[in-house]
Amino acid sequence: MPQQSQITAALQAISQGNHEAADRLMPVIYDQLRALAATYMQQQPAGHTLRSTALVNEAYVKLCGRQNADWRSRSHFFAAGAQAMRQILVDHARGKNREKRGGGLQRVEFDEGLLGDQQSNEDILALDEALNKLQQLDPRQAKIVELRFFGGLSTGEVAEALGVSKRTVELEWTMIRAWLRRELSGEPPP
Repeated sequence: MPQQSQITAALQAISQGNHEAADRLMPVIYDQLRALAATYMQQQPAGHTLRSTALVNEAYVKLCGRQNADWRSRSHFFAAGAQAMRQILVDHARGKNREKRGGGLQRVEFDEGLLGDQQSNEDILALDEALNKLQQLDPRQAKIVELRFFGGLSTGEVAEALGVSKRTVELEWTMIRAWLRRELSGEPPP
């Protein structure tokens, strides 16, 4: 059975209450989740205390430990995984800011490679704050950012996860990038 079919079958079994299916799922998806987490962790500042293995394990426990999980597809599962990893990283950054800086945050300018360069806890928190604001304005656009940045999903996978066309995601992505750039730089709206 191809890997994608294995993932879908295991997710459906988990959704139907078969918790043994989670044991079968982990080896199939672990490398994908680990690669995604490793990418995030490479972007963290030196001395970051959260490791990619811990990030994967925490996200996996959140995903497969849910009561009444209803995984519709591989994309849906990885979208939820992106959301779980985002929340774990944000919670970790908030904890570090409380410890080290008394919670004082600074604005950062949006850069297309924000998550591809060295980033600090402030970068993660500023992006999270902007995403929360975008969530209030347009929940679908906030989800697109989350899936692209934190989930590592392609435009096509985001479209599948959201049930919209690829072109819709591409058009919204263009608008979102401009909005985020302005929001994170502190520029007033035009």
